[in-house]
Amino acid sequence: MAQKKIWEKDGLYRFLRPYVDLCTWLSYRRFKVSGTLPSDGAVLIAPNHTGTLMDALVVLATRRPGTAFGARADIFRKERTARVLHWLKIVPMVRARDGLREVQRNRETMEVVDDILAHGMPFCMFPEGRHNPMHSLLPLQKGIARMAFASAEVRQTYIVPTGIEYDDFFHYRANCSIRYGEPIDVNAFLAEHAGLAEADRYKLLLDTLADRIKGLILYIPDDEHYEETLLKLRPPRKRWWKWPLAVLTAPLFAAAALLSFPLWLTAEYLSFYKIKDPAFRNTARFGVRVALTPVVLLLWAIPAFLLLSPWIAAAILLCYLFSYSIFYDWLNLVR
Repeated sequence: MAQKKIWEKDGLYRFLRPYVDLCTWLSYRRFKVSGTLPSDGAVLIAPNHTGTLMDALVVLATRRPGTAFGARADIFRKERTARVLHWLKIVPMVRARDGLREVQRNRETMEVVDDILAHGMPFCMFPEGRHNPMHSLLPLQKGIARMAFASAEVRQTYIVPTGIEYDDFFHYRANCSIRYGEPIDVNAFLAEHAGLAEADRYKLLLDTLADRIKGLILYIPDDEHYEETLLKLRPPRKRWWKWPLAVLTAPLFAAAALLSFPLWLTAEYLSFYKIKDPAFRNTARFGVRVALTPVVLLLWAIPAFLLLSPWIAAAILLCYLFSYSIFYDWLNLVR
């Protein structure tokens, strides 16, 4: 059976989306969204990339309709994985370092992306090409400009500069904000700069996009003074009350740790024994939450309803649903 087009509606995908979005929102203490996307043309969303898979999930959680994404092509090598990623509305993006032969596959991707945009679904790609857990911006790659120019030949097209900001890149349950900036009207851009050589148009568009993304985040040039500058812009807050609060809430933490121990034990094992890049650890913690929350809920529900009154059992299960967040909030409090 042929796979559905990425832009086509899928019943199972639509059924699971609210749950996945909820898990994304629960991965942060505060999750703030500002700005909107254009509604009158093709939309390319262009965020900075600091939080690995969490960046895509944050974008996805900001809007109920579907959004398609680009991801590095090497994760598509196994056919079964490629089919799952296609179902998740993710297409392969080949990078220059993958080799010239592989880069040729981007022509197929361009056709898929054009089909997505033609059917009104926004496409999100991270123009830096790789994640960088710092308050800076890597040089932008040409792929997004290439897609935007191709789309603008046949339809109204916008690039939406997007800033994703975390107050902590490595601790789960940090604060997150996402800002959609002023769209770049690609058709107007091409008309205004029709006299420029193609290479100069690419450079100007990428420079414009980079400047707008920088304006949406806490931007610190990636240089030798990065840490000092960050400390000046975000000095550590003296929270005299955190230890008294930690002591007062220690019983709550103990209960949360007990209720959610299959989740956090699995998440921390994966984070520190299987994942080398610390930037991926929050993605692992999110993944464990999505995969194991229903399973452990069932495991707790069976003995709770067999041994306790229905009201007490229901109260315990309700506490369980928040226990994973409480566990990490308390750890963040005492760090």
